[in-house]
This record gives sequence, C-alpha cells and structure tokens, in this order.
Amino acid sequence: MSEADRLRAWLTLARTPGLGPRGLTRLVERLGDPLRVLAAGRAALTEAGVSAAVAEAIERGDGQGVEADLAWAEQEGAHILARDDPRYPPLLAQVAGAPCVLFVRGDPAVLSDPQLAIVGSRNPTPSGRETTRELARHLSGCGLTITSGLAIGIDGAAHEGALEAGRTVAVLGTGPDRVYPSAHRQLARRIAAQGALVSELPPGSGVRGANFPRRNRIISGLSLGTLVTEAAVQSGSLITARYASEQGREVFAIPGSIHNPLARGCHALIRQGAKLVETAQDVLEELAPQLRTFLGASTGDVLPPVTDAQVAAATAAGLDADYQRLLDAMGYDPVAPDELIRRTGLAAQSVSSMLLLLELEGYVSSQPGGRYCRQPAVRR
Repeated sequence: MSEADRLRAWLTLARTPGLGPRGLTRLVERLGDPLRVLAAGRAALTEAGVSAAVAEAIERGDGQGVEADLAWAEQEGAHILARDDPRYPPLLAQVAGAPCVLFVRGDPAVLSDPQLAIVGSRNPTPSGRETTRELARHLSGCGLTITSGLAIGIDGAAHEGALEAGRTVAVLGTGPDRVYPSAHRQLARRIAAQGALVSELPPGSGVRGANFPRRNRIISGLSLGTLVTEAAVQSGSLITARYASEQGREVFAIPGSIHNPLARGCHALIRQGAKLVETAQDVLEELAPQLRTFLGASTGDVLPPVTDAQVAAATAAGLDADYQRLLDAMGYDPVAPDELIRRTGLAAQSVSSMLLLLELEGYVSSQPGGRYCRQPAVRR
C-alpha cells in the first residue's frame, strides 16, 4: 500500500457526507485502516455502524473532489496531513473528534510546537488590542507559538504580535485556498511564510457560519491553553474556552473594567475557574509543568552531542548538559536567539524551546527586542 493510495483513501472518507471526524475515526479503528474501509463493501460498513446512506456514499466516493485536493497540495508550501502522518500535531490528535485530514499552508512542523491560543472580540477596545499584541509578542519571544483564528480584532492583534518575535498559526473557517476576512490577505501571507495556516475544510470551501465553531475546537486542541483577552458574554471566544476546558487544557482570562461589556465574558470565565492573567509570567508559570513535559519530549533526541567538560559543568550546575551549553554561549550580555543559533549550531526550534524552559526556571530573562539575558543569581 503506497502512501499516495493511503492519502487518497483518507481524503475520500473525509469528503463523505454524513460521516464526520468522530464517525470516520470509529470506522477506521473498527476496520483497521482507511483502505480497508473503502474495500469493505456496504454490508460490512453497515455492520460497522454506519447508515446505509453513508455506506453508499463511501462506495460512490468523490473522485473529482479528491483529485482537486491533491492538485492543491502540489503547490509550493501546501501540505495535506492525515491522522497517521507523523507530522500530524500530537496535541490535536488527543482530542475526541479531531479532524482526520488537515490542509496546511506553510510549515507543518509549526503545528507540533508548544502553542498558546489567544482569542477575543472582533471589536476590541484600543487597550485590549494593544494588550493582546504585547502579550503575544512577549510569549512568542519566549518560545510559545501563538495560535488564533485570523479574525478581525483580537485574533489579528495576536497574530501580529507573534510575528514580531516568533511564529504563529492561523486556523481557518474556510478552505486553505480562501482568506476570510479579505482584509487579512497580507497577514495570511506573512503567517504562511513564518508559521502555518491550517484548515480541516478542503480547498474551495467558502464562508459558512457553522464552520467557525468547528474551527474553534481546532484552535484549542492545538494548544496547551487558551487565553481570552476581551470577549462579551455571548461570543465565539467563550466557545473556544469551553472547548479548551473540555479537552483538559488550561483556560486564561484577562480581567477588565466592570464598565466594559467586553470584560464580562472574561470575568465569567474567571468565576468559572479560568486563571486570571495580569502579565505574561502568569501564563508561563501556569503552563510550566506541561511545557517541561512537552519540550523535554520534543527536544530530547535532536540536540548535538556535548563534550565531557560540558557534562561535568552541567552536572555541577544541576542542569542538563545541552542547556548548560546554551547558557555558556549566551555569556552575560543580552543576545538574540539568532545569535545563539549561530554560536551553538543548534536548531532554531530547539533554541526557542530551551530558552523558554530556562526562563521558567529563572536562569534567563527576556529583554526588549526579543533578546535574552542570563540572570545574575544563576551565573556559574
């Protein structure tokens, strides 16, 4: 069975009306793999739990649609990730009803970064927009990839702030070949160049209201936590926060004036147990346990070997040798991550992850301009 045949099978099933991600996942688990599902026949399919209409639709397939999907993926920077693709984001894979196919423009590896979702009102206050942008910039500079929905308002501010210091992911409520709203076309291009645009909807899918709550579950599912900066009591941002809670992820909210209607949604979340956020450090401290596990697993096997002297120094300092290597390269003056990459030869993603953990442990602090400085208290 070739990878091309397997991908065609996934796309055929993903395009089957009435099946959906949950039903498709159950069917594949029951019958073994997507090619076996397609070869099963109506009797076996109905025995596996699908309706006669869905079984007929699976047999019929949508060959023209699948060919259109594959043709889209031949473009530069376009990718299709099925659930069994090693590039499929691991956190999203843990979510019940996660998409079985993702369409990605940009770098698929970004989807496996440690991510924080930032969402909020489409009509924020000026201070809400600025707070969002600054938080996104700071947290992105600390190594978190910022994820949002490309909407006007808070979403756009989160993407813009992240692009100033790091990477960002935009989850679309349309197909990967459409940008909504159109005012964010240039922003979408920048995100694709410096992160990723992702959708579960195939190319050609236009704007439908029902698609945006589906998009929200992907935003939260990709992320370790969701931060709501401004939101009314009835808003899509609270849907994203609810999904995050149901998925076992952290929920954060920024409080505001009691006279600001866009603070009421955040206040409601805080009353329900969301973590109150005043500074970026509040987010980092709360996510620290998950980040240590996530980043430890993601960087453990990709760093270059170290010398015996570095191992001895790291042991004396109580640090892993690779982290000590990075501290030694930093010196005691503020330095940009790009310079640390040049000095150490480590991969950019590894350096970002390691800097985030070192900041959480108090070894370094982030400085203006996205630079880092070693903390005097832990100089060795």
